[in-house]
Parts: sequence; C-alpha cells; structure tokens
Amino acid sequence: MSGDLRVGGRARAAVLVEPGRYEVRDYPIPEPPRGGAIVAITRSGICGTDKHTWQGWTEQYGGSTTPRTIRFPLIQGHENVGRILAMGGAITDFEGQPIREGDRVVVAPNVSCGTCWACTHLLPYTLCERTEDYGNTLSAAEPPHLLGGWAEAMVVLPGSHLFPVPDDLPDDVAVMAELMAVTVGLDRARSWSVMPSEPFLVDDTVVVYGVGPLGLCHVIKARMLGAGTIVAIDRSPERLAFARELGADVTLDVGTTTAEERLARVRDLTGGRGADVVVEAAGVPEVVPLAIDLLRPGGLLIEVGNFSDGGEVLISPHRHLCSKGIRLMGVAGEEPGAYLPAMRQLARHRSANPAIDRFVSDRFALADADIAMRRSIEPSSRKVVFAP
Repeated sequence: MSGDLRVGGRARAAVLVEPGRYEVRDYPIPEPPRGGAIVAITRSGICGTDKHTWQGWTEQYGGSTTPRTIRFPLIQGHENVGRILAMGGAITDFEGQPIREGDRVVVAPNVSCGTCWACTHLLPYTLCERTEDYGNTLSAAEPPHLLGGWAEAMVVLPGSHLFPVPDDLPDDVAVMAELMAVTVGLDRARSWSVMPSEPFLVDDTVVVYGVGPLGLCHVIKARMLGAGTIVAIDRSPERLAFARELGADVTLDVGTTTAEERLARVRDLTGGRGADVVVEAAGVPEVVPLAIDLLRPGGLLIEVGNFSDGGEVLISPHRHLCSKGIRLMGVAGEEPGAYLPAMRQLARHRSANPAIDRFVSDRFALADADIAMRRSIEPSSRKVVFAP
C-alpha cells in the first residue's frame, strides 16, 4: 500500500476488464460520500465467486429470482480488511460505536436497500431484492470507480456495515472474517436443535464436502460449536492435511476413493446411519446428490458452495428428500451479526490452534492479479490474498 494515499490523490487497482484479463489502472480517490468512508485496503481475499467471474460465469441471483449480469470493468474483492482513510461525517460500526480515522475495519460485502420485502421482514440481508455487492455487481465503469477491494483504496457507500478488528487479530486472520460469517448456517442449525433428533447437536458427526477456504472455515466453526467426528472430503491432499490441523478427524480424498467408498466410510463412522450434518462447500452442483446420500435419515444438508450458477443436477424427490426426511438449508451468504463473534472467536482460538495463523497461503501485489488468480485455483493453495 502506498504511504501517500489521500483524498484527491489516486489509487491503483487490479481491474478485470473482461473475463480472463486483468489490467492495473489508477483512479481518483474521491471525497467520501456522506455517511460513508474511504478505506485503505491492507488485505483482500480471492473468493470462489471471484474465480467464477474470471472464468466467465457472469450471472448471479443475489436474493432475486432474476439473474443479474456482472458489468465490466470490475474491481473484484469483497473479503476486505483496511484502515479508515477518510469519513463522510460521523459514522458508526455495526454495534453503534464511533468509527475514527485510522481504525482497522472489515467491510461487509453487501449493501442492502432497507426498503424491499426481505429487508423490512428482517430476512438475511443477502436476500435484499436490490442488493449491491462490492467486487461483484458494483462496476468500476462509473464514479466512484473504487468499489472493490483489489485496490489500494476502496469507497465504502452509506449503509455498509463496518466491523472493528480486534487489536490482537492480524490482517491475515481478519481477512477470514467474511468467510467465517458465511458459516452462520452452522449457528442457525444449532438454533434449530430444540428436539434431540434435530441436527446440529453437540457431538454430532459433520461432513464438510469441499475444503477450500470456505470449507476450511466450516471445519473451524464445527469444531468451535462442539461437533463430534468431523469428516473432510476434497481432492487436494494439501487441503485435506490442513483440514486435519484445523480440527478434522477423518479425511477422504476424492482422487483416491469412489463415491461408494466414501459413503461406506461415513456409515462405518456412524453406526451405519450416515452423517448428522453435511456442509456442501465444493461449489460443484454434481456434489449435491452425493452430499444427500451421506446424510442419516432426518439429517441436515447445508448448501453453501454454489454462489454462481453452475447448472442443474438430477435428484430423486423420493429417495433424496421424502424417504430420508432430510432438512435442507440454503445459505445465501454471510450475515452482519456473525462478523464480530467470528473475529472474537478467531482471536480466542489462535493460541490453541496455531494453524489459524497459516490460513493465508499466498500474498500478491495488485500487479500480479493474473498470477494470483491462477494460484488460487491450484489445489495446493489455501487462502490467496492481495496485500496492496
């Protein structure tokens, strides 16, 4: 990050001008909007959605039944940590405490309208009918341009949620906050467990299918919430090994086992029943029927991987749904109320689980956006971030 960033100056950004092609451009740093701010970015992660956009998957639904097409040029980046550079008047964090220049914050990726049916009925803010997303729907084509985190500075619009970073949480861990907030499906599952037969209970068996960065965060959260046996499934030996460091008890390699062998192993671990909870975090539609097969009768599938439209799959409504009586939870994204608890728990667990501090595997400059993106797709990577 340049030391002379200031309002009225200019900030460099890695700009996706079209799928598959980045350019480094610079944009003016505007006065902060009233009720908003300018944040000097210190870390910004590459998410699975960013990879899909780079690959040309340019339609997202985001709380609506009508797809929205991503507009280019685009500054990606919605997992953002930075310091307040300037403010458009007095602003507060998510808990109503004053924000000051120089404060270190995480910026939530979505800006909701506050007036649609979903907003007024207090549904998750990701279901807002007119939601806008930093690094996704907010294009760099028009001012204020700097609306994504793969830049030296980012404009924070009024209505955005800001979360103060604990002093003892380094940027490389704070950048996990958005992903950890997406694990709110496990928190919600705990709140559903008012009957002994309902997952997710303490000591339940949890399968995390796909342990890229999002799946790894679900391993961390499942362990925090008292899961029993945690099974991690992936095709990357490196990620499976890291999942064990983070708390997984059993790992199954897709490259060396068949679907039938994985099903048999999970049933062996559960007395023949199947897992209480399966988290589908692979982001591959074809995995969904396999994930349902791994569930016990009455088990819970948390679908959290498919944030881009990768197509459709066939399921049997009788065999997959009715005959097993499964519960199905679709997670549309993170929730604001989950950020501060996530960061506080990460700070609390760092000493007990030092692997958390190694969650980020690679750091890149903005000029190396293409290299960074290609690295993030390699199975041996974990979380790849920009450090502007």
